[in-house]
Amino acid sequence: MFTLLSGLFKYLFRKDEFFILILGLDNAGKTTFLEQTKTQFNRNYKGLSLSKITTTVGLNIGKIDIGSVRLMFWDLGGQEELQSLWHKYYAESHGVIFVVDATDETRLEDSWRAFDEMIESEALVGVPILVLANKQDIQGCLKVDQIKSLFNQSAAKIGKRDCKIRGASALTGDGVNESIDWIVQCVERNVYRRPTNTGDTS
Repeated sequence: MFTLLSGLFKYLFRKDEFFILILGLDNAGKTTFLEQTKTQFNRNYKGLSLSKITTTVGLNIGKIDIGSVRLMFWDLGGQEELQSLWHKYYAESHGVIFVVDATDETRLEDSWRAFDEMIESEALVGVPILVLANKQDIQGCLKVDQIKSLFNQSAAKIGKRDCKIRGASALTGDGVNESIDWIVQCVERNVYRRPTNTGDTS
């Protein structure tokens, strides 16, 4: 009887687990976005001070639960020498959030090149991608349409996957909920890569 009840409990409370990569150049605001996401979706979470976050060297990990969905985030360093390690995580990922610093016009083309190289990987075929035009709270930043005009050069490589460019401010939280809602919808309906089921409700 206990085994039956235990199995029923695990079935009712199981979560579909999806792994989401957070990529982009250094200082784009990837870790700030991750911390803001954990703050908004994890009750009582008290993490890093957003104003004191420094450049990531290596990997930051985060987790949020939304209903029956669990998102596991891998926030990877964006320095040029670390970009060569991104591909090691592609095969296990279900979605990508590519963060662009909308205040740094001088490196916008570098950001697009990193994005363009990323989507060429066969390991990411069919994986939904959200391009986040970050730092929209700062006066004089590039707007979504300006960033879209450059990133649209990669349109032919995107294929049938879901892909969207939207604005946000990781620092203030504007656009974070909407971004996460979009990525959840995309990974849930994606037929190319199915979730990992877990009975862990913690």
